[in-house]
Amino acid sequence: MYATRFAPSPTGYLHLGHALSALTAFDAARAASGRFVLRIEDIDQARARPEFEAAIHEDLAWLEISWEEPVRRQSEHMDEYAAVLQRLIDRDLVYRCFRTRKEIAEAIASAPHGESADVFRGEKLPADEEAAKLAAGEAFAWRLSLKKARGVLGPAYFALVFEDETGLVRAEPEKHGDVVLARKDFPTSYHLASVWDDALQGVTQVIRGADLREAAHLHVLLQKLLDLPQPTYRHHRLVLGEDGKRLAKRDQSATLRVLRESGKTPDDIRAMLNI
Repeated sequence: MYATRFAPSPTGYLHLGHALSALTAFDAARAASGRFVLRIEDIDQARARPEFEAAIHEDLAWLEISWEEPVRRQSEHMDEYAAVLQRLIDRDLVYRCFRTRKEIAEAIASAPHGESADVFRGEKLPADEEAAKLAAGEAFAWRLSLKKARGVLGPAYFALVFEDETGLVRAEPEKHGDVVLARKDFPTSYHLASVWDDALQGVTQVIRGADLREAAHLHVLLQKLLDLPQPTYRHHRLVLGEDGKRLAKRDQSATLRVLRESGKTPDDIRAMLNI
């Protein structure tokens, strides 16, 4: 069944850009007599706040958007993400990276940029060196090995494609390099949790802003490696502020809460967004 989703992070109040994503996804699901899923992506526990999560529900209800219950909160499913990560560990598709941010930046700066620039590619440490770092309690990140992924998938790696608003696109995971999928004391990242949840919740159409289009190049690789279904992607235009930059949660004047308090109606919001 056709299914869309809206997956905000409760790290601030929703603004007009979020409204465009939520309304576009909701309208698409309703037009297809499909499902609309709300997911709270609250894995950033340092910034997530209960009041922002409550405001998400309030703002969406005000926009006359309805969603399936129960709402999935990512922070409640860390064991699942740990199990998914373990599947990749067992297949030697991820490795522990002990480099600091400064060391990562230096490695990127000194690397030849034949495929794509500003990305990191590393490799698993020798067993004895890794064991010493683990014994010393050093921090590390679990990084996806593109080299291993290419080896496992073979020709299929270079045949990865995804469908979006432009048609079929050849996926280029190299754009992201060896991305972080988890950390020593935290079993997931946005990429891993989002891909897993979309599959688990039966999402067939991922509708989101154009700023996330590049993520599809990585997500289809993760879907292939984890044997997950691949949704269709659609990326809508971004809502820009007066400075010409895309809206951020710090743009308080564009929050739905402020607009509602100023007397705006849901129809006004649709008119402002031209939808």
